[in-house]
Amino acid sequence: MTTATPHRALICKGCWQQLHVPVPLRGPWSMPFRMVGLRPSRMNPNTCTLCELMFTRVMRARNIALEATVLFADLRGFTAMSRESSSEEVSRLLDTFYDECAAAIWEHDGLLNKTIGDAVMAIFNFPIHQDDHAAQALHAARAIQQRYRALKAAAPRGSNQAARMEIGIGIDSGTVRFGEFGHAVRELTAIGTVVNTAARAQAAAAPGEILITRAARNRIGPLLDEPTPRTYALKGFSQPVELFAA
Repeated sequence: MTTATPHRALICKGCWQQLHVPVPLRGPWSMPFRMVGLRPSRMNPNTCTLCELMFTRVMRARNIALEATVLFADLRGFTAMSRESSSEEVSRLLDTFYDECAAAIWEHDGLLNKTIGDAVMAIFNFPIHQDDHAAQALHAARAIQQRYRALKAAAPRGSNQAARMEIGIGIDSGTVRFGEFGHAVRELTAIGTVVNTAARAQAAAAPGEILITRAARNRIGPLLDEPTPRTYALKGFSQPVELFAA
């Protein structure tokens, strides 16, 4: 499997959106900025280290409430595959999965917040503001599925078990708390019901499926053709939850 090439902006989207300052990220104009430490951020290569620094300082000072969309994607069958494959093949599969998810998420200005074993968590609408953050999360989810299907189709028939694996995705929108949480180990992340619901929706999704909550569906509008939700008994929820297939 090949490594994905993320979408790469020429200027920092964060600095342009917040300050209307064009900070070059790539090309010859970026060299003077790199000499003073301004380069693409590790959390999103379409923002710069100045955004990363400001973002981290704000989050360390306090946690904030914001409207966002949370996406979870999980590689199905990974545990069984890891028991039957070499450590090198397992490592290559995870690298490819992370790279393909990152490329799709960054292309739609999402923040790849966590990699959790064989799953990833992404947040849309922070630090880059997006009025259509739920729609962008859906675009990213579909791009993840398309990228993985293309990789599977390109793999030689019967070459490895990775080519037979699928991805399940869950999406929810609403208010989250974002900041550094914990005492002994502090972690920069989002918490709240939206995060939990997106994770449970991902767990309920069939291999190759995207499941979206009603809250996210209401924000997405006509991009989602599925008119009728299905109800799911999600772990940790006392009442059934309506989810739309995308």
